[in-house]
Amino acid sequence: MFYYACMRVHYREEPCSAALNRVKGMGFGWSLNPYMGCTHRCTFCYVRAFELRAERPFDDHYGSSIRVKTNIAAVLRAELARPSWRREGVAIGAATDPYQPAEGRYRLMRNCLEALGSASTPFTIITRGPLIVRDTDVLLDAARRAHVSVAFSVPTLDRNVWATTEPGTAPPHQRLRALSRLVDAGIRTTVAMAPLLPGLSDRPELIADVVKAAREAGACGIWAAPLNLRPGTREHFLDCLSRDWPELVPEYERLFANRSYLPKAASAAPRAAVYQLARTHGIRDRRRNPPRPPREPVQLSLLQADSR
Repeated sequence: MFYYACMRVHYREEPCSAALNRVKGMGFGWSLNPYMGCTHRCTFCYVRAFELRAERPFDDHYGSSIRVKTNIAAVLRAELARPSWRREGVAIGAATDPYQPAEGRYRLMRNCLEALGSASTPFTIITRGPLIVRDTDVLLDAARRAHVSVAFSVPTLDRNVWATTEPGTAPPHQRLRALSRLVDAGIRTTVAMAPLLPGLSDRPELIADVVKAAREAGACGIWAAPLNLRPGTREHFLDCLSRDWPELVPEYERLFANRSYLPKAASAAPRAAVYQLARTHGIRDRRRNPPRPPREPVQLSLLQADSR
């Protein structure tokens, strides 16, 4: 069950020609990814679908080779300095976790955050990595210049589901402790239950556990996202499911027959439960002294942090 974490990882230090990526069809216009590949190796990761399309490993070998964009901060500064840059919102962590273990050595994120802050560019980060607390000072400085938010992905607190589906990640309670530290410092930080796994993490009692823990940690909001089983992710996830929970395979094959997402009727109830519990427990922005950026917040709908 834990063999993924023991795999040898090869790090490729390769410069990049561009830092910001224009994104279409998503809830944000630009993305930033200091790394390619992710040692978290979540079985459900939707990026595996992109890897398949790019003819790169999407199976058990995904995450064994990580590209480190060694010059990304310098390239980013140059892009942000262009007269054409309009300080649009940037999403960080949409294709790879920016705070995976390599960041402890390479510090690419810290340098990128300094560049974004200096350019008064709004951004949001989604991560499973508690290492982000190292950059609290840089996040605060950036938040005084533009809208900044962080979302910690915490799909479940169930130890077996977490360890089996997110084998390379920090335990959920470590992420919640990191969230508390960021909120206490003044950074808007939320919980993302992404994704909810049918029959595993979408059970009512498990959803309630996460919402209660998020409230206790001081989360400013909480949101939920459905499982995305596009080709590449589908094959790998179902292979893992047949190994770890074979009794669920027929139900998944039925629910995801000829589709990448659950039917609305099947996905609506657990997501509604998240938002109802968030209201019941009063999850909202409770920061005492939040930074006040001079500009209006930029909304990034895919990473929307407010409880509904």
